[in-house]
Amino acid sequence: MTAPNRNTLWATTLVDELAKSGIGAACLSPGSRSTPLTLAFASHPEIETFSHLDERSGGFFALGRARQTGAPTALVCTSGTAAANFHPAVLEASESRVPLVVLTADRPRELLDSGANQTTDQTKLYGDAVRWYRSLADPEADGRKLRSLRTTAARAVSHAMGTPAGPVHLNVPFRKPLEPTPVAEDVPETFEREEPLAVTGRDGPFVAVTQGTRAPDEGVVEAYATAIDSVDRGLIVCGPADNTPLTVAGLSALAEATDFPVLADPLSGHRFGPHVTEQPICGGYDSYLDGAASDPAVPDPEFVIRFGASPTSKVLRKYLAAVEARQVIVDPAGGWREAEFTASDLVVSDPTAFATAVSERLRSQDTPSSTRSAYREVIMQLEDAYWGTVETEATGTWYEGAILNTVCSLAPDPTTVFVSNSMPVRDADRFGRPDAATLTVLGNRGVSGIDGIISTALGAGSATDDPLVLVTGDLAFYHDMNGLLAVQRCNVDATIVVIDNDGGGIFNMLPIAEFDPPFTEQFLTPHGLDFEPVGSLYGCSFERIDSLSRFESAYEQSVATTGTDILCLTIDGQESHKFRKKVHETVKAQRESWLAKEDEE
Repeated sequence: MTAPNRNTLWATTLVDELAKSGIGAACLSPGSRSTPLTLAFASHPEIETFSHLDERSGGFFALGRARQTGAPTALVCTSGTAAANFHPAVLEASESRVPLVVLTADRPRELLDSGANQTTDQTKLYGDAVRWYRSLADPEADGRKLRSLRTTAARAVSHAMGTPAGPVHLNVPFRKPLEPTPVAEDVPETFEREEPLAVTGRDGPFVAVTQGTRAPDEGVVEAYATAIDSVDRGLIVCGPADNTPLTVAGLSALAEATDFPVLADPLSGHRFGPHVTEQPICGGYDSYLDGAASDPAVPDPEFVIRFGASPTSKVLRKYLAAVEARQVIVDPAGGWREAEFTASDLVVSDPTAFATAVSERLRSQDTPSSTRSAYREVIMQLEDAYWGTVETEATGTWYEGAILNTVCSLAPDPTTVFVSNSMPVRDADRFGRPDAATLTVLGNRGVSGIDGIISTALGAGSATDDPLVLVTGDLAFYHDMNGLLAVQRCNVDATIVVIDNDGGGIFNMLPIAEFDPPFTEQFLTPHGLDFEPVGSLYGCSFERIDSLSRFESAYEQSVATTGTDILCLTIDGQESHKFRKKVHETVKAQRESWLAKEDEE
């Protein structure tokens, strides 16, 4: 059937090609200028659509879904400030390497710089935050232009899924009529018959883009295997994962072949899962490595292999900067994600390809590694003693770290856990004990904002049947309450754990806390809000909780049932900080005695 007008033909062709190239979901925000795109996405049988009234929330929802699936999600909005509201999510997607295809509708070019309503310059609106940008041609029933449109769509998806993955931006101008109103002679009756390739495309993407995988050559593998074989002490550090992660199989092979212990960030994809029972996975380093570089009781590593983004733990980052070790960053895009600037090697390779090749080479050398095993045992002694101390000091205590410990330890297998920035992700790092349960732990650590947290979590939950748990602070919860509309509109169930310490608890960790005023009003910013009406507003159950035992019970009930529950945990942020610090200092003070005791035994 002939399209009623050129805009409908153009948008339908564009969306059809995006679907053939791998787009399976789109987040749509209402607006007039984007009408052709909205109708094309909403009517496409192979694309699931999610409607968002708030473009900022919609952008983060798309981010969360793409982060969970590893496949790009499309974003659609009208012109003007709507497009600007996508910018925070685009920045996060860029820095954390999450694929998005952003389509901003635009006024026709003749209206630019004219004072026309809702018109602004959207050219390269997101700057260098996108992997690729194109402003599309004006819609027209022209075979060559439509083939160009399909080529552009296929390339856009390939750029979003490239190395590194990330957002791409297509600016799409339309003239009226924007609705599927018939326009005489706009699309000739014979056009589809005369231009079948342009109108229907190919069986599959119009341009099949093959992404290559960078792997180290034999000389590189040999050099690193030889270097590893010559040292007695080494570490594998896994930071937050991105769209080209080190697989569990790759990590397990490398850990086994090297006898190196693994320091696994909670967002790395390696702290939780069945492999934990077989491999030396560590999570307590944020305390027992503090000051360890100058402690003669703890031998320094000689060789460090680093995967993923910069670790959440500041202690770990500073420790790695302080030790005199050869540090190898493995990054598929050749990115530099080490802000202390002490790493010595950058290997541009797919992380799994590197880990697998080096592991195979080490196994073929069959060199005894008893000295490396001894160092691994030292780290594991510290790890075991740390968790013993946490259990001894913290059992039954109502503090923020206990909340994250409970969330991780009592989560069903499998579960997706999304942790907010500021204190929740840090407490997940410090108190989320490695466990054999399959937990997908996610967070927005690209630019580490507290905006869009609820929406990102719900977007991740929309792409899985696993239970979804969101742990967020009260300020981040307040910042994105609009995102809760997706619970009903996008049919997502979640257990939302709100740590309500009445302000920005993370600032208690900074030197500015000693200066009050202005600390309380300008940094801690107590809000005094009662969040209970939020539950009724967005159709969620709400419970206020002020004890660990009640939280454990409510949490287990929530993750085992359908519906969205808001568990609002009232807690004293300053007392939590004091207790967190007490555990930390206890671990540091006992470190030497732990190791001495093991030596005696």
